[in-house]
Amino acid sequence: MARLTAPLCVLASVVIMGIVQPQPAAAATAVTFGSVVPAPVSSTPSAGVTYSLTSATTVYTEAGSSAAAAIGSLLAAPLRTATGYALPVVANSAPTDGVALLLNGAPAQVGTQGYQLDVTSSAITIRANAPAGLFAGVQTLRQLLPVTADATTLQTGPWPVPGGHIVDYPRFAYRGAMLDVARHFFSVAQVERYIDQIALYKVNYLHLHLSDDQGWRIAINSWPNLATYGGGTAVGGDPGGYYTQADYSAIVAYAAARYVTIVPEIDMPGHTNAALASYAQLNCNGVAPNRYTGTNVGFSSLCVPLELTYTFVNQVLGEIAALTPGPYLHIGGDEASSTTAADYATFINRVQPLVTAYGKAAMGWHDVVHATPLPSTVAQFWGTTTSDSAVAAAAANGTKVVMSPANRAYLDMKYSRKIKLGQTWAGLIDVDTAYSWDPGNYLAGVGESAVLGVEAPLWTETLRTSADIEYMAFPRLPAIAELGWSPYATHNLTAFKTRLGAQGPRWHVMGVNYYHSTQVTWPTGS
Repeated sequence: MARLTAPLCVLASVVIMGIVQPQPAAAATAVTFGSVVPAPVSSTPSAGVTYSLTSATTVYTEAGSSAAAAIGSLLAAPLRTATGYALPVVANSAPTDGVALLLNGAPAQVGTQGYQLDVTSSAITIRANAPAGLFAGVQTLRQLLPVTADATTLQTGPWPVPGGHIVDYPRFAYRGAMLDVARHFFSVAQVERYIDQIALYKVNYLHLHLSDDQGWRIAINSWPNLATYGGGTAVGGDPGGYYTQADYSAIVAYAAARYVTIVPEIDMPGHTNAALASYAQLNCNGVAPNRYTGTNVGFSSLCVPLELTYTFVNQVLGEIAALTPGPYLHIGGDEASSTTAADYATFINRVQPLVTAYGKAAMGWHDVVHATPLPSTVAQFWGTTTSDSAVAAAAANGTKVVMSPANRAYLDMKYSRKIKLGQTWAGLIDVDTAYSWDPGNYLAGVGESAVLGVEAPLWTETLRTSADIEYMAFPRLPAIAELGWSPYATHNLTAFKTRLGAQGPRWHVMGVNYYHSTQVTWPTGS
């Protein structure tokens, strides 16, 4: 995870000086059945068959399921704005027309995250075994609607959906994105906007990097200076900020409604200057350092021999665990250059049981394998090589790995040297590089059965706005999302770039400030 220096707004737009400016949206036009990203497991179009949304269309949801009703409302609400149709959401487990979101009749093979989607001339039916799968099916349906269905102003129809049959489920259980809110702070609304954007591509985890040398971003009641003082700075002397516990809970709830699980990270024992500056007693010498606004790494460390360190860590983890329903607490563990190897192992081995005592599993950057990983601990690989003997040994002992190779998956790497935003320490990453690797067969000795999934981290040393986030995430985030969701048998760079190009008009109407990679052919006007 080295970082050496350096809500969907749905309307047609251009970006001027970083501000989205409304523009007239194009007329609704049909999309192709095979344009979905990530690629489904099985997709069979029905030639000559189309379903059209009309003023008479109803969204039906599984009777007795509040989760299905909520998903139906998430689908209907934006469509009402764009189409002008009433689109009522009605409980009915066996409709014969309209758009049906059902928790019955799905094939067992789709599991809890997959779905079956059928589009005929008379109805659209999504079937799933669990609400998460139903939500995933709705994201596919959204991509089958004309892009103008995502506009925030009334559009002219028609609203055709191409006919066909899809059976779909994920390759990996964990499909993540990471947002660094420590180097630069991003508001609740900005995080929620990113959640909407990643959820469209079936990303189901958002890892929030909540603490680092430059800022501490979540209020901890037992250690209040962490946020009020340690959260007051950012890279380059920019304004700081932090989430109250109510703010954080709001993010967790917003994400959960979109079937995204929040993974909070408190990075330690390194990357801790903000904490050390907030409390002198956490330092081995009892002297608090100055707050830090640069971008160097590896210089800070919690005091490993100090017993107060573990009281501090335990109380911080306890408060965050109480606010986090998801299964993971990320403890960082990378770039602890000022900690000896022995002290590092001592620290990680003491902290892991603190996490499990709160009913959570520890995640850590893959450096944690140099301690003794607990059976539940997950290692996140961020290296730039295709071999790491320590990670391979841990995997052989049962440690699960999330794949985030920095020279493939880091969204803060520049697309080219001409780009002002981003960094280059792990290399240049355009669409071809982001897509052309296999998470299940990338790291020697770490086979597919050891891989929990993938994650696309976005570090924010150079990023200050939502427009900056979007520029670096799109179009590469959908590439990583497809690697996590789609079976490797569907992996084809040429076909992917065709489908990716078809997303351009959708991002345009959504106001997403994406990078027009020259490796992709974008439709005119997108």
